[in-house]
Amino acid sequence: MKYYNLKDKEEVVDFKTATIKGQGKEKGLFFPEYIPLFEKDFIENLDLYTDEEIAYRCMKDFVGDEIPSEILKQIVSETINFEIPLKKINENICSLELFHGPTLAFKDVGARFMSRCLSYFLKSENKKVTVLVATSGDTGGAVANGFYKTENINVVILYPKNRVSEVQEKQLTALGENISALEVDGSFDDCQNLVKQAFSDTEINSKLFLTSANSINVARWLPQQIYYLLALKQWKKTENGKPVIAVPSGNFGNLCAGILAYFRGLPVEHFIAACNENDVIPNYLRTQKLQIKETVATLSNAMDVGNPSNFVRILTLFENKFQDLADMISGYSVDDEKTLAAIKNVHEKYNYLLDPHAAVAYTAMEKYFEVNAKKGFILGTAHPVKFPQAVEKAIQTPVDLPKSLELLMKKEKKSIEISPDFAELKRFLLTEI
Repeated sequence: MKYYNLKDKEEVVDFKTATIKGQGKEKGLFFPEYIPLFEKDFIENLDLYTDEEIAYRCMKDFVGDEIPSEILKQIVSETINFEIPLKKINENICSLELFHGPTLAFKDVGARFMSRCLSYFLKSENKKVTVLVATSGDTGGAVANGFYKTENINVVILYPKNRVSEVQEKQLTALGENISALEVDGSFDDCQNLVKQAFSDTEINSKLFLTSANSINVARWLPQQIYYLLALKQWKKTENGKPVIAVPSGNFGNLCAGILAYFRGLPVEHFIAACNENDVIPNYLRTQKLQIKETVATLSNAMDVGNPSNFVRILTLFENKFQDLADMISGYSVDDEKTLAAIKNVHEKYNYLLDPHAAVAYTAMEKYFEVNAKKGFILGTAHPVKFPQAVEKAIQTPVDLPKSLELLMKKEKKSIEISPDFAELKRFLLTEI
């Protein structure tokens, strides 16, 4: 499989190069040259395959022969070596719980896959790599955990000051070793812009070998297809027909992976882009005008993105045909008040606890079902304990801390505060890494 740069189609690379480089010239995202289809028998008989076999079949065409099949099988096995259950909330809505991994967030899947691929590729390279990543909350923790103590890899994570939860911040800042956390006095978009500037800076790139672990990296983006397949495997055991899927959406890598799986043959009735008050894409779906906005801070902070990078890949999948895209995707914006109301109501009515991001997805799906009598599932992207202030405000009860977090929360926070001025990031990278 080859990958081309969406901003410069003359730049064509293999999977290894796309993984190591992260992005192409002019900050362009890499995109597969063709979309490999699932075999019909495979999709119709998912229950005959183990989860590991499903994950391997999902990824093998994108990797090709660049990683031996036995090693790729081991990588995908380690990527999904935790529970990913589809749980019923009520008669019409289920939740795909993606928060049973080491950092209690869906991004564990992509981060674990990418870290293992990068580690394999670097064994044959006599170089050190710096993984530079911006996070709105969960990406950083998953990347830190995935790359912790990995030989020849340094990780630098930029996160917005006072805009991540306490648990999220500890997952970013408490590890140390080869993990550096930079606390940016700004928004996630500021963090993302700093990362993009670093990748374009000639001096930095002459002295450091940079790659990114955001969902702009194909090795982070592509494996997210796996859990859509695992969801369908469970869905078909109890439900007939195709599901509607509501995805909490910030940088749009997660939804983009689901749509890619749909184009490969995954049976889906409809997708819902569930956004908080950062409503660039819901507005686009209404007006056909893509207008970037200043980021708004919300309770569902991992979705606080005013300029979603991965949406260009969604446009590419639909060949920039707006009507086709609008027929398959609905967009909803949910404010904090409705988010809290959803957490409270679902907990009282169904004894199920949503985190703020899942609450946005649940509310969006309810809105969609007001005029479309269907069934479906939301993506539960993070454990409620990661957002205790919001959840406890909604249900008036403390959220129990999982045992896996007790030791982490006692560790010292280690971070370096910087402004959104690129000169500060550049100075850090050139003198400290």
